[in-house]
Amino acid sequence: MNDEPVISVGIVSGPSLSFDFSGSYTAADGAFTVSGLARAFFMDGKVVFESGPVRIESSGEILVSPTDPPGPTGPPGPTGPLGPTGPLGPYGPSFVIRGVGVGIKFHWERQEDQRFTGALKLVASGESVTAINLVRLEEYLRSVISSEMSPRSSMNFLRAQAIVSRSWLLAQLGENRTPDASGAPGGPGGRGRGHRTDAVGMRVRWYDREDHLLFDVCADDHCQRYHGITKASSGEVTRAVGETRGRVLTLGGKVCDARFSKSCGGISEPFENVWEPVHFPYLVSIVDSDPARFPPDVSAEDAAQIWIRSSPEAFCNTTDRNILTQVLPDLDLETTDFFRWTVAYSQQEIADLVRRKSGIDFGRIAALVPVERGSSGRLKLLKIVGEKETLEIGKELEIRRTLSASHLYSSAIVVDTQGMRDGFPERFVLTGAGWGHGVGLCQIGAAVMGEKGYSPEAILKHYFRGASIIPWY
Repeated sequence: MNDEPVISVGIVSGPSLSFDFSGSYTAADGAFTVSGLARAFFMDGKVVFESGPVRIESSGEILVSPTDPPGPTGPPGPTGPLGPTGPLGPYGPSFVIRGVGVGIKFHWERQEDQRFTGALKLVASGESVTAINLVRLEEYLRSVISSEMSPRSSMNFLRAQAIVSRSWLLAQLGENRTPDASGAPGGPGGRGRGHRTDAVGMRVRWYDREDHLLFDVCADDHCQRYHGITKASSGEVTRAVGETRGRVLTLGGKVCDARFSKSCGGISEPFENVWEPVHFPYLVSIVDSDPARFPPDVSAEDAAQIWIRSSPEAFCNTTDRNILTQVLPDLDLETTDFFRWTVAYSQQEIADLVRRKSGIDFGRIAALVPVERGSSGRLKLLKIVGEKETLEIGKELEIRRTLSASHLYSSAIVVDTQGMRDGFPERFVLTGAGWGHGVGLCQIGAAVMGEKGYSPEAILKHYFRGASIIPWY
């Protein structure tokens, strides 16, 4: 049996950061006491930390640690000075980081002040300071579950999500990472670090944590949403995390790289179609309905056109706001269409957008042509035909980034044009299916399953075929 790890979470970077410490903290191996307002900034190649009369400079890193132990990772701690009735709340010492970015590069991007437990590590990076939270894994999960969805979700769904999030994180920590034939990370439990192939007429890129070199995971949607204790964990979330403590999905003795997205759109996508070309037998294409059946082949263009324009029966095909409200935080409810949606651009809008996002001046856009699709109908390759340039782009995230000011909800799209002027369409209408990459757990589908009374085990076996659930620590 393994021990519960302490993980490092990258929260925010900037030339200057502001903090507010509640409780007793020390810095520089206990040489300085820290409390109240503080700031850190980059100067002359060093990170500088100031709190009252305390000033510390380092060309490497500065660690600020609580002197009192944090609250337990199960239910809130006992009453008393650090308990629920005390001034520091149930989690003991904590600190606020001002102006943390949320939903970075997505349509709901904004800044928040967020509160964290555990220790704070400040690292000089480039011309900035990076704030990193060192926190126990189960404490991290309580925040993730509360940040990724509403704690009002069904207990079965909360338990399932806790196991998925814990599995994904442990896989990223590298405890089970094995090299593929080239020596690069791969195989079950492994992960790639991003890839790009730029050639004449083609740009293929996929992204998978390639920029996280200073910490284990980031705190935003690129990894898992982690907003510290800003999103107060409900008793239900605490219970779901506590009752599944240490439990993970495994296959072949390795922790599964358990991915999840908001809505698969009715069919999930295999891992290798979105990220590195490695097959994970538990991340295959499944139909999001019961009884389980082989998915229809919607990778062919004619079938994809029919599938994406239809509204087939699926767990994630719901407009029940009670369920959506349970699943999604308020910021996600700014979007109301998850299963099927449309986006329209004028010729000027699409030409400007593609030029800005790709860095290539295509001139007017003549066509957006599907080249290759995955099992869920998501595009793996899309050809952009312009009056000046023609380029094939992929994989799915590169397509989503190129066709939206933030991120297109999904790459499972079909394109219609309206009107013609001088041989070029005046308007492009994109009809899409699902929200996100569609690999692994479909959160809206899983929430519907939980409401219908499916057990956490049944939910996980539906989305991760062949995987087992075992206690890892």
